[in-house]
Amino acid sequence: MRQDLIGYLLDSVDEEERAEIESARQNPETAGKIEHDLAMLERALQPLERDRDVITPPTGLAERTIAAVKQASTDTRPTLSESVESDSIIRPRVWLDRVILTAASLAAIILLAPLLLETMEDARATRAQQNLQKVATALQGYADVHSMYPTPPNEGPLSRAGLYAPTLVSEHRIQPDDGLLVYPGSALNRKGDFQIPSKEELEAALGTEKFEKLIDVMGGDYGYTLGYRDESGRLKPNRNQQRSHHPIMADAPDASGKQSSNHPDGAHHIVYEDGHVERIWVTSSTLDKLHKNDHLYLNNDGKIAAGKNVEDAVIGDSHHQP
Repeated sequence: MRQDLIGYLLDSVDEEERAEIESARQNPETAGKIEHDLAMLERALQPLERDRDVITPPTGLAERTIAAVKQASTDTRPTLSESVESDSIIRPRVWLDRVILTAASLAAIILLAPLLLETMEDARATRAQQNLQKVATALQGYADVHSMYPTPPNEGPLSRAGLYAPTLVSEHRIQPDDGLLVYPGSALNRKGDFQIPSKEELEAALGTEKFEKLIDVMGGDYGYTLGYRDESGRLKPNRNQQRSHHPIMADAPDASGKQSSNHPDGAHHIVYEDGHVERIWVTSSTLDKLHKNDHLYLNNDGKIAAGKNVEDAVIGDSHHQP
């Protein structure tokens, strides 16, 4: 079926093949891989968009071509040249061989580079998923002791989604510089100096420019649940009900609030309340697979804020307030 994906994107498969691919996209067991492959192929096919339009030939091209052929037919036939030294024949051939070898090498690079990049991205994603599993274990350990997941204050400057990270550091459940909260290859990772502040550091920096910088990045490349507010408007603790469908952490949302831009291939990592981690691939046209029955980054009012009820999960970036 994978050999038909290009035809599927170009709308050149028959109904049976299309139905098979559509069925695979709806199947939870195969949807992730199919969406990943489709996203990769869409990017590879983008340069072809410029060739969709029919190119109109220059006026008089046919007449000029016929005239050129007639002219060539009246030219004197070529004669054999006089014998030359073998060395003068070999040199052009050596040069030609080098040109052919260079062209072949470039072609190989062009063909293999996407595969290499895909392999590197898969390795990074796998490592990120493993790191998030460790964070999920730390979160569950915290919940076992406190009967709830880390929850920001109801209000105030420390009421931020990313406060979960300093909370885990202050309880020595993760290390401030172990790299668990940065995606391999991200801008934050490339800086090489990311370190999660402790809650004590945040409190000491209140009211300073340093505080503003800390809250922007303290959650790393990932967002965390903003919890939900009850009918009185009070922020409720994030209790562990072991819900396998309820996200508590994910790739941080971008400015649009519709998806994350952490991964160029459209991957999204999500940590659920029961501790399991999923990786979902989406494109701009398949965002419904990411949000399913509840938008991952917006509450029921369409805002990046605390949920409106216990089932309204919202993942906010580090600096977002409930």
